[in-house]
Amino acid sequence: MKVILSTLNAKFIHTSLAIRLLKAYSGNDFDIELAEYTIKDPTMNIVSDLFQRRPDVIGFSCYIWNIEETIRVIDVLKKVMPETTIVLGGPEVSYDTQYWMERVKSVDFIVMGDGEETFHHLLQELSGDRKFHYVFGTAYRKGDEVIINPGRPKSDLNTLPSPHRFPEDIPNLSKRIVYFETSRGCPFSCQFCLSSIEVGVRYYDIERVKSDILYLIDNGAKIIKFLDRTFNINRSYAMEMFEFLIENHRGCVFQFEITADIMRPEVLDYLAENAPPGIFRFEIGVQSTNDPTNELVKRRQNFTKLTRTVTKVKESGKIAQHLDLIAGLPQEDYATFRKTFNDVFALGPEELQLGFLKMLRGTGLRNDAAKYNYVYMEHAPYEMLSNDVLSFADVVRLKRLEDVLEKYWNAHRMDHTLNYLMRVEFDSPFDFFQEFGDYWEEQGWQRIGHQLEDLFLRLHEFLGQRKLKTPDVVLGLMKLDYFLGHKYKPRKIWWEDRIGKDTRGRYLSMLAEQFAWQSKELSGELAGRPEGKQEQLAGWPGGQSEQFAQRPLSGQPEQLVGQQENLLFHLAGRNLGERELQKFAVLEELPFQLEDALQNKELSAESLEPSLLVVLYQQTVDEKPLYFSLPLARA
Repeated sequence: MKVILSTLNAKFIHTSLAIRLLKAYSGNDFDIELAEYTIKDPTMNIVSDLFQRRPDVIGFSCYIWNIEETIRVIDVLKKVMPETTIVLGGPEVSYDTQYWMERVKSVDFIVMGDGEETFHHLLQELSGDRKFHYVFGTAYRKGDEVIINPGRPKSDLNTLPSPHRFPEDIPNLSKRIVYFETSRGCPFSCQFCLSSIEVGVRYYDIERVKSDILYLIDNGAKIIKFLDRTFNINRSYAMEMFEFLIENHRGCVFQFEITADIMRPEVLDYLAENAPPGIFRFEIGVQSTNDPTNELVKRRQNFTKLTRTVTKVKESGKIAQHLDLIAGLPQEDYATFRKTFNDVFALGPEELQLGFLKMLRGTGLRNDAAKYNYVYMEHAPYEMLSNDVLSFADVVRLKRLEDVLEKYWNAHRMDHTLNYLMRVEFDSPFDFFQEFGDYWEEQGWQRIGHQLEDLFLRLHEFLGQRKLKTPDVVLGLMKLDYFLGHKYKPRKIWWEDRIGKDTRGRYLSMLAEQFAWQSKELSGELAGRPEGKQEQLAGWPGGQSEQFAQRPLSGQPEQLVGQQENLLFHLAGRNLGERELQKFAVLEELPFQLEDALQNKELSAESLEPSLLVVLYQQTVDEKPLYFSLPLARA
């Protein structure tokens, strides 16, 4: 009996842990192959591939993101392979199972809940006596009748073989995300989440977990994403894992879902002191800061403690944080969601994801939908459309906000500009994204594509129809962000270049001289500045190139330019003469002091002093641009 375990992933880089768990458990007793596709693959391509493999049994792992596409596949499969047994499993079909058996007539069996033991037992009966009423945890057909068997007890995780040791996975380990679990279950009871249905948390033996992770890293894994609903619920287990991963990461990146308000101070201190930058990423579900809402959905959350954790992690500069919000929860109207958004945005997460409530099958909130007058999509993803306090018009507006939030903030294309706009020009971050999202929709931009330059031009157009307090500062920061968005010196700019050729040449000449002198000084070759170097250049304060050495350079510490000494040390010995600067540097005259804007100083249109922005490309190993600014005289 030939068995194929399949699923439709969201993208190629994703992998299915579920079908690997099933193969690991049953692969010694049955001929099992894995077949992964994506939800973008044409139905006929998937069917043709499965048809050519000639399986006797095909099992599909089902989730809200792939269930509708999966149904289309199996309906065609049953027409061309009527004798093939089709089995569904996964969280999407483990609840309301009667509904799925009645809706999808092409399905022969559904496996509910933990699938390893149940699917193995089902394969035994399919190849043997076919006494399906003994297979607890399944639904099946008996003539026209649907039979739903009693559930199966939860598995002892330490009896399950490892799903991470298949040789055929090794070639793609470095190209795809590896999904990994150290536990199953969740201790919390959030009524919008499927994890609230399973009581208690089960763990894998930690030494087995470590062994599997080492195997994956040894064989080239680059990203491992842990599926644990609350990775840090067991402090000692989480702490031991953090220590192990820090000692053995070898460049691999690890992503976790954590509950921030229960993170212990000693764990935060350890991570701040010991975690290498960039190897950990925390995903934190805040969802709402509205207390009545959290109480209604049985979500225990201390926002003060959550803030403490997020702030300490951010201050360490070691760990990127992704915070989640859910629009559409009970008693969260447009005004209170605005407050939730601003509360969480103030924490400064690297990413802020705005999602909309999904009325998942089996959850308490879906069962209580009528209580809050929920209207939602009939089919997956079951997204809410309105409730008694949030109208569909409100939902549509929040969708516009979400669109520009993803394009601008989460993509980090204009961090300096956006931070300034939200601090100085708009009442709050929410108001900026909402107004921009509304304008984006009015212009019909959601129906056309965009390149990097388009994003800047569209923001510039939006801001042009508002009366800004300091439009010159905003434009200057947009220029800075545009330059920083390139790995190499850009060939074109989207604004008018106002620096003449002769002036640019003099600027570059003085920069080259300054780099040469200060590189020698830094290396100890010069004890002081040579006499007689008093070349004049209109526009420089005092007309002296000496001014380079007298003012600190502005920029970001992580870009090595927070201090003048850092930049000079980094560039020492690179021989950045005029020819090299022509190739690697861009210059822009700004009508304000850049460091004042970046350091959140109060600026007014009447008190601005000009500066010269210098951006250098291809001077670091990661080829991120370096930048600094120098003061200019008004003349």
